[in-house]
Amino acid sequence: MLTKQSVGTTAQGETIYQVTLSNGPVTAQILSLGANLKTLRTPDRKGEIRDIVLGFDNPLENLSSTTYFGQTVGRFANRIAHARFSLEGKQYVLEQNDGQNSLHSGSANWGWRNWHVETFESHGNPGVVLSLFSPDGEGGFPGSVTATVSYLLLENGELSIEYEATASAMTPINLTNHSYFNLAGAASGTILGHEVQLACDRYLEVDANLIPTGNVLPVAGTAFDFTKKKAVGKDIGKAGGYDHCFVLSDSREHLKEFAFVVDPVSGRTMRISTTLPAVQLYTSNFLQGKEVGKGKVAYPKHAGMCFETQYYPDSPNQKQFPSCIFSKDRSFKHTTVFAFGTL
Repeated sequence: MLTKQSVGTTAQGETIYQVTLSNGPVTAQILSLGANLKTLRTPDRKGEIRDIVLGFDNPLENLSSTTYFGQTVGRFANRIAHARFSLEGKQYVLEQNDGQNSLHSGSANWGWRNWHVETFESHGNPGVVLSLFSPDGEGGFPGSVTATVSYLLLENGELSIEYEATASAMTPINLTNHSYFNLAGAASGTILGHEVQLACDRYLEVDANLIPTGNVLPVAGTAFDFTKKKAVGKDIGKAGGYDHCFVLSDSREHLKEFAFVVDPVSGRTMRISTTLPAVQLYTSNFLQGKEVGKGKVAYPKHAGMCFETQYYPDSPNQKQFPSCIFSKDRSFKHTTVFAFGTL
């Protein structure tokens, strides 16, 4: 099933659309505002359907919140140190919105833009492609960028997200989805009892401001070791909360599964595959029960967790990291797939 409806207007008078994709027992709702994954309903082992992503009832609440619930974040997701970088001998200055650093491109974040929407079907599976144009200089970044994000829901419970971006000049691009998952249901407490396994053998050391030091460390023997399945809450205290970039063990640019997540209570499972080199695991350390979400439920600390597939944070300033610089000769084209099931 595929439907498209108006759910509001922006301050500029633009229509905000909500597209509903249903296939088998899974339903996803995507907003034009932020190319946002608003809801994702999946069954548990008893067949009970629940929404497993955090968010707001009113789309406009996304504009006044820095939680980034469900957004497509760009032009550059994650942090850039001191909100500046140099490229081809020229320094570019960005907005400081995370101390002295830039986080998720500041107020120029594409998660707050209203994207153009077109629905489609592929082999009977419902989908939506969202597109926008970012002018040269937006947010302080060089070059104009045309970007698309496509969601496709398959009958087997897979939600595929494809990102494409073409730039007019050399510029950093780092796109990700910022959904907060709670497989027990979006309003069901914390994710500390969820079990996670990651095919990630290294992680990026960060300083007190969560900026990578440049050191890429082995996870073995640390609180960051998810190479064997373990509860999120087991070592979260030692880690100081997870808001870290994990490096996929398979560095090849092809679609590979790297994450398995299970909620032992509901039996819901999630497998994640990507063509990107890394994932930011974020356990909603900054939620404090002040964000009132869908159904008027306040989200506590650790109410959900994000798996933000991406290039490394601060990579415009750290040349030893995989290059996040794209141009007319190198377009950004990556895929992340979330697959849902039960145990």
